[in-house]
Amino acid sequence: MIELSTHIIEIETQGHTHIIDITDQVQEMLSKEGCEEGQVLIAAMGSTAGITTLEFEQGLVNFDVRNMLSKIAPYDAGYEHNRTWGDNNGAAHLRSALIGTSRTIPFQHGKLILGTWQQIVFIDFDTRARHRQIVLQFMGRKRL
Repeated sequence: MIELSTHIIEIETQGHTHIIDITDQVQEMLSKEGCEEGQVLIAAMGSTAGITTLEFEQGLVNFDVRNMLSKIAPYDAGYEHNRTWGDNNGAAHLRSALIGTSRTIPFQHGKLILGTWQQIVFIDFDTRARHRQIVLQFMGRKRL
């Protein structure tokens, strides 16, 4: 029988494209759930965050991702969003829209199915530190 369960994990972030590896937290929750086979939806709550996968390697995390996004949606550009709302996070909203706020990852035998160098990451694009929530929704068959 297929079952569905929803959980929230909470993290503290630094903003400004802070990339956090959440793979172990997702796997830990999957293990606690006792699900054998299915998929997990991982969704960032908020319009200035993102969920994606990448190799959690310091060159990518500390330079390459930030460098790429600063060319596409620089923080210091004149965004209409900033003028409309009197804030400074227009780039954060665009980066979130580009990366996306959710991913679905399959699992089998109680383990996430990821590539050898593939981790699940949360990215906070906002311009300040934040307390964030990430929704994990497991759909699958439980162990007998």
